[in-house]
Amino acid sequence: MRRRDWFIVPPVLVAITVFYVIAGVWVGRHAWAIQRLTRGVGDTVFYAADGRAWFPMDEQRRDVPLEQISPYLRNAVIAVEDHRFRGHIGIDPLGLMRAALENVKAGGVAEGGSTITQQLARTLFLSNKRTYARKLQEALLALMLERRLNKDQILELYLNRVYLGAGVNGAEKMSRYVFGKPARSLTLAESALLAGLIRRPSGLSPWSNLDGARERSHVVLMRMREERYITPEEERAARAAPIVVRPYPRSERADAGYAKAYLRQEFRNVFGGDTPPDWKVQTSFLPSLQAEAERAVARGLERLGRRNLQAALVAIRPDNGHVVALVGGRDFTVSEFDRATRSRRQPGSAFKPFLYAAALERGFSPVTMLSQPASVEVKGTGDWRPRNASSTSGEPLPLREAFIESNNRAAVGVQQHMGSRPVLTLANALGMKDLPDVASLALGTGLVSPLQLTTAYAAFPNGGFAITPRAILSVRDADNERVWQNDLERRRVISEETAFQMVTLLRDVVERGTGTGARARGIVFPVGAKTGTTNDYNDAWFVGFSSSLVAGVWVGLDDPASMGPNASGANYALPIWSDFMLRASRVLPPAEFAPAPGLRQQLLCSVTYKRATSYCPGYVEYFKPSDDIPTQMCTLHRAPTRIERIKDTVQAWVNRLKGIFRW
Repeated sequence: MRRRDWFIVPPVLVAITVFYVIAGVWVGRHAWAIQRLTRGVGDTVFYAADGRAWFPMDEQRRDVPLEQISPYLRNAVIAVEDHRFRGHIGIDPLGLMRAALENVKAGGVAEGGSTITQQLARTLFLSNKRTYARKLQEALLALMLERRLNKDQILELYLNRVYLGAGVNGAEKMSRYVFGKPARSLTLAESALLAGLIRRPSGLSPWSNLDGARERSHVVLMRMREERYITPEEERAARAAPIVVRPYPRSERADAGYAKAYLRQEFRNVFGGDTPPDWKVQTSFLPSLQAEAERAVARGLERLGRRNLQAALVAIRPDNGHVVALVGGRDFTVSEFDRATRSRRQPGSAFKPFLYAAALERGFSPVTMLSQPASVEVKGTGDWRPRNASSTSGEPLPLREAFIESNNRAAVGVQQHMGSRPVLTLANALGMKDLPDVASLALGTGLVSPLQLTTAYAAFPNGGFAITPRAILSVRDADNERVWQNDLERRRVISEETAFQMVTLLRDVVERGTGTGARARGIVFPVGAKTGTTNDYNDAWFVGFSSSLVAGVWVGLDDPASMGPNASGANYALPIWSDFMLRASRVLPPAEFAPAPGLRQQLLCSVTYKRATSYCPGYVEYFKPSDDIPTQMCTLHRAPTRIERIKDTVQAWVNRLKGIFRW
């Protein structure tokens, strides 16, 4: 060996040694975990923002012995998922060769060739990510499982852990959900249907795609006949047998039901249907605020006195996008449909802040005079006449005034002036995608979910950043190793100056606009908000924020229809929002909003929006460096004449004398 080769050998030996040590630790750890399987497996647990364990992935798991699962279902699963299950050692060389050929054709991991044992290994210990490294781990774990457990034990674990859709793991629970009977009582046709769900549990859900599920069950029956588990006569009879599916099951627990279902789905979006044992999922939710949100929704709907009304509430932190509370409807035990994340409705005037933010970014100021066009030409349909909620003159008015009174004509005029593209671009950047490019866009005729709209509002109190809502922050495995991290995503979409100008506009809505009811309901700390009411009172919104929390409330009917006269955002959604924000302020104390450093201040008259005299009801307006600041003085509020001063003095003395004699 040459002298210089001595310097190569030690690093190679070190690398080999390190590899064997790491591999040995990995094998030893999983060997111990497999040993524990004879005593049952753990469950994925979700943790609240305070670090305390909150709830498990499967709160109602029902494991049963293999003999309590119908032989039809056992054979159906083997026939369609792994027909050589009883003979292989955990991996199927023939299946692997076939999968390898398919992967070469696809240029990646397109098909796994997984045996039942490999699927069990993945479900218990791995993620659903398709990589060659994971496939190797899966195969090694399958071999280890086969050495420690017999075939019946593996099949029993598999049938109790396999994901079958609707948030359900295991044959026993799914059998009761779909057919209302224990797994031991399943017929051949019913068993074939459940076995067919394994490949596509969401796409073949018997509640949303029964025809697809039946078609897949026919494939299962064919495979059972080919493997000689059933006769051709039994196959024909099962194909013709009626399948009666029970209505989608009501949840047995209502507390935080929508929030928990949302978190479970967010986990599955990353890891598929796997629920590894003893994994820890760190969430952003604050259970105390979740409880307050549910109480606020319940009290608000009870006050309205209509059983068919639904409501949704979302609350997030504007600085980091943490979702701290989410309510998706009136009662999770009655309807599990999550209106907070899945329902898309018109926001009405609650969308206007994004129109005006786009305008402020393009040279408008809070006191820019806006026209009120009586009609707008719409290509192909003629003239469209936007209407205001209350009768107002058609004279130009300052942007702030138009925003406070939620003037529809002025909003449409702004959109016509600058075009819809800037508004759509901003909305898209803030997470409100696929909005229509129409003349009525300014009035909120697109479709958004409460989560999308609430998240978009965060750009105002956080200084102009688009954020991605985060419900799950990180995931750790049984060894407390981080396997997934949800990092903060922030992107500037409007300037800090524009964001603060929008904060002042939204604050004015609460101080002297359509949101004054919040003050009457005890909101004394600094907040900004906007009401939204759609045509015929189909939807009622109130979305707003403090410095520490953004919350949005929607009230309406599941099938869009009028809720009746006066079902406005101020009357229906604002009380729920105020109730929640008042209690949330005790957990997340609000502070004053800080102006952006580049803004210039000017005292203006709140009536004429000109420079204020000492006799004006003045307010401080904030201007960007490029904004035009009014130079004219207010002439409406002038100094009193000598006669008026004498009258005021006499009146003051009269009032004093009246007070003396009353005393």
